[in-house]
This record gives sequence, C-alpha cells and structure tokens, in this order.
Amino acid sequence: QVQLVESGGGLVQAGGSLRLSCAASGGAFISYAMGWFRQVPGKEREFVAGINWNGGRSNYADSVKDRFTISRDNAKNTVYLLMNSLKPEDTAVYYCAADRREWRASVTVSDYHYWGQGTQVTVSS
Repeated sequence: QVQLVESGGGLVQAGGSLRLSCAASGGAFISYAMGWFRQVPGKEREFVAGINWNGGRSNYADSVKDRFTISRDNAKNTVYLLMNSLKPEDTAVYYCAADRREWRASVTVSDYHYWGQGTQVTVSS
C-alpha cells in the first residue's frame, strides 16, 4: 500500500505560481498512475490533472489546461503539479492520488485507490 504526502501549498496572489509535490512511499511508484484533485467546502472533489506511470499520457481539467502542468520523477517517487497564472477560483485543498491501473490517467475520483491528506492552496485577488 502506498502512502502519499503532499507539500508546497500556501497563499499566493492572483497571477502567481506554486508547485505542489507529492511524495510516495511504501509501494512501487511506477506501478501507479497519479492524479491531482481539489476540493472546496460544500463541493465535490474534482479532477485537476492525471499522469500515467511513465509520463507518456496526461489529462487536464478544462479549467486548468494551459496553466497547470503535471509531471513525475520516478527516481524520486514524486509527482508534481506546477500551477501558473493562478486565479482566486483555484483556491482549494489539493490532493494527490494513486491509481493501481498504471497505464491510464483517469479523470474519475473513484478510479483512484490511495489518497494523500491534502494541502491548502489559497489565491488572493
């Protein structure tokens, strides 16, 4: 079973950038596709970006396309989310997740088997 720990969240002004990291342990990292999701109070968790085991396939939510980039370093067991041109509506708790079906980059919450504890991202206007 893989454990996931997110870091890199914080407070940033609109138009700024942040890079989130998610470190994995306890499992073979290349055996997992990875995803980033976000959630605000009172709303369902939503897909942000996903990447397959070797980085050859990725998906993005329309709301973040061309602003966010997901990547992974399998040597460091870490997945990243680079967030540029941040907007106040990007404010949320961001979660990373692992999917045992490593070949895909699913957009569906229920396809992911393991979750981190989340990191808060707040974008001020």
